[in-house]
Amino acid sequence: MTSPDTAQAADSPAGRYAAYRARTAGNGPALLDFRTLYDFELDAFQIEACRALEGGSGVLVAAPTGSGKTVVGEFAVHLALTGGTKCFYTTPIKALSNQKYADLVRRYGPEKVGLLTGDNSVNGEAPVVVMTTEVLRNMLYAQSPTLAGLAFVVMDEVHYLADRFRGAVWEEVIIHVPDSVRIVALSATVSNAEEFGEWLHEVRGDTAVIVDEHRPVPLFQHMLVGSRLYDLFVDTGKGKDRQARLNPQLTRMAVEEVRRAKVNQGRRTGRRRAPRPQRFRPPARPDVIERLDRAGLLPAITFIFSRAGCDAAVLQCLHAGIRLTSKEEAEEIRAHVELRTSDISPEDLRILGYGDFLGALERGVAAHHAGMLPTFKEIVEELFTRGLIKAVFATETLALGINMPARTVVIEKLDKWNGEAHVDLTPGEYTQLTGRAGRRGIDVEGHAVVVWGPSVEPASVAGLAGARTYPLNSSFRPSYNMAVNLVGAVGIERARTLLEESFAQFQADRAVVGLARQVRKNEEALEGYAKAAECHLGDFMEYAAMRRRLSDREAELSRERSSARRAEAAKSLEHLRPGDVILVPSGRRSGLAVVLDPGVGRRSDGPAPLVLTVNRSVQRLSVQDFPRAVEPVDRIRIPKSFSPRNPQDRRDLASTLRNKVPDDARERRRTRGDAAADDTEITRLRADLRAHPVHGCDKREDHARWAERYHRLDRETEQLRRRVEGRSQVIARTFDRVCAVLQQLGYLEGDDVTAEGRRLGRIYNELDLLTAESLRAGLWDKLDHAELAACVSALVYESRQPDDAAPPRTPTGPSQDVLAAMVRLWGELEAVERDNRVSFLREPDLGFAWTAYRWAKGDDLDEVLLESDLTAGDFVRAVKQLLDLLGQVVDAAPENSHLRKTARRAMDAMRRGVVAYTSVG
Repeated sequence: MTSPDTAQAADSPAGRYAAYRARTAGNGPALLDFRTLYDFELDAFQIEACRALEGGSGVLVAAPTGSGKTVVGEFAVHLALTGGTKCFYTTPIKALSNQKYADLVRRYGPEKVGLLTGDNSVNGEAPVVVMTTEVLRNMLYAQSPTLAGLAFVVMDEVHYLADRFRGAVWEEVIIHVPDSVRIVALSATVSNAEEFGEWLHEVRGDTAVIVDEHRPVPLFQHMLVGSRLYDLFVDTGKGKDRQARLNPQLTRMAVEEVRRAKVNQGRRTGRRRAPRPQRFRPPARPDVIERLDRAGLLPAITFIFSRAGCDAAVLQCLHAGIRLTSKEEAEEIRAHVELRTSDISPEDLRILGYGDFLGALERGVAAHHAGMLPTFKEIVEELFTRGLIKAVFATETLALGINMPARTVVIEKLDKWNGEAHVDLTPGEYTQLTGRAGRRGIDVEGHAVVVWGPSVEPASVAGLAGARTYPLNSSFRPSYNMAVNLVGAVGIERARTLLEESFAQFQADRAVVGLARQVRKNEEALEGYAKAAECHLGDFMEYAAMRRRLSDREAELSRERSSARRAEAAKSLEHLRPGDVILVPSGRRSGLAVVLDPGVGRRSDGPAPLVLTVNRSVQRLSVQDFPRAVEPVDRIRIPKSFSPRNPQDRRDLASTLRNKVPDDARERRRTRGDAAADDTEITRLRADLRAHPVHGCDKREDHARWAERYHRLDRETEQLRRRVEGRSQVIARTFDRVCAVLQQLGYLEGDDVTAEGRRLGRIYNELDLLTAESLRAGLWDKLDHAELAACVSALVYESRQPDDAAPPRTPTGPSQDVLAAMVRLWGELEAVERDNRVSFLREPDLGFAWTAYRWAKGDDLDEVLLESDLTAGDFVRAVKQLLDLLGQVVDAAPENSHLRKTARRAMDAMRRGVVAYTSVG
């Protein structure tokens, strides 16, 4: 307990000075000056990182979302400005770049801060420039003079290097930035921060690793079961023995809800109808919002992994009459929205659903997803940050860096569609989403709420909530553009050395150490297994190998018979006629059935006959229902008036089927000879086995068990050896194969980059090589601006449609021929890649060609969107990606060429209306 005298001394001028000296001990002059810019005390991890930075080290800061790690990046900005040098502040997405630009302009003024993204170029020679990571990568390869005087590079959200599509860019920057530049890497909490820090130390020199897992605003986890909100964890024990465990009341309630859903069955409305379990219905979204409002847990972000689901949630809230704002707040919202949309024409606003958008905002409700117009998304972010929007329904893209914290985060489901399948949320994704909960300086605590459903186990939620971190794994691999730029700068050998410095190779080398250790252990075990299998009568391992060869041959014959039977079955189904009675051999549909429709030509995988079973069930069968050829056992007449939908008709025909077909038809089976008995190889192997000396050993099966263990472990060990070999120098080997492709196509000649290679070096696109080849072949030289837009769109657009969707519409005339030529050219390049054992180029996607053509032609927005089935946000993003590549075509095309002029005209024609509504800050 502090005595009154001690408290009085601490409050004296001398005491306050002593406390100040203790707080600032070890701080350099720049940090002391920097701390005066904030009206709050810096956290220990922020001070530690800033001290390391001022002391001349690079830093890696790994801390939870919302913990304030960007303060360290802002200190790098401060050091650059006070030292008369430059700082580049990089972010993974343009929206985050715009946001950070606005923050820095407010602090330092527009003359000291610039912005470079794909859409904007503002004051690019300023001492502080905010940019997307790709822009810095391009500057490094182009050896831009803007790099002069660069002292710091801040890499915000550096854990993006795990992204399989764009992650390589972060590693390229870290490897290629001049040695004199200090890297400030800011990451979410990852479980292998030390490993990442070790790699940074190897490639960048002295790097301090600061990991802080403390959330400045405590996070409380809950589950919503029906209308009741339960704590996910409860505290047990006291003092040092206190620990959190899964709430037993929540577990009981979840079990009770499942039991109630099973018991609560629908009434039988017909004598023969089976009871149907009542389907579980989660609480309605408006009810969830109202429940949170009553508990004082708004503002909230509800993550729904579907754009349509987000829009539907807003409509549900409007239809439910929810209003979360006061009259004054609604007026403030309207004024802000009208100001931000003043540049958009009334006609475009109507097409974009402005009325519904504004109406929802005035009630304090909004959606936020990639399908929205960027301006609309920015409005939602601005109003939510100001506390005027109380409920946002968002896709997971909101969790990626945008500074938009809430008091509460709601997660509707623990699985999402990743473009290929429904997959469970990972602990890292869960941490990223719930990291938005709790506003520093506003909320005392944050809250994460998972909506319960029958498939959501409380224990699974507890597992996700308890696993705070996830590993950062490299997605780096060389590309064609990267290869020509590297070879042009340092030559092939030095380029290989640089690529071997990548985090990907660093991780692979570490994995090799563990794999090699396992190989050694396995080899020791194999010696023991071989000794245990020894037989005094002869070489048992030789005998075991003969047994395996016999087993493999028997399995091979079985597969061949199975394949032949399937082919016979498909062929036999083609000969069925209506009225044929067949025997379905197995499965739920087994038994006699009469063919109603042979179903030939209905499906690509073979005939699909429609049949009526003896149980009066009408079923569509497939080849998979028949493991062998089917032969009609009888025929019956099907009345012309028969209808499969009529219960009486089905009953009558099934009765005819039962009465006419004899019972012994059900037992008929085709007999087949034993293929193994006729196989000379099997006959020889069986004879050799019987003649082997160890065949008569009374411990033969004991020896065989040890030999089988030896075989299994030997196979596993060989796989491990191949993995060790595959991971050693994996990046360099891929680079060699990429260079072989470029040599074959004339982009490289030894260490020299050809003129075509230099052009490839200016193309930053997933289909960079196909773009360069299209330019070299002159495919686009005679197109007009709209036709060029249509053709180039195939290199940037990726459809969300399934692979078997109908072919997209394309413009007629020259562009149609050129698109076909581009697809053929891709096929030729794919063959070259296959020969060199690489695979980088996807097929051109023609799904946006017609839309791009019409927009470049000047058609109205409503007509273009109506025919394209795209949302406004998807349309704008696709056009901006197309504009970016058209700009690269301008740079790559010959000076004063027709193509360069056409590309510029296409850009001018497309940069209009909603595409031109781009804001900064």
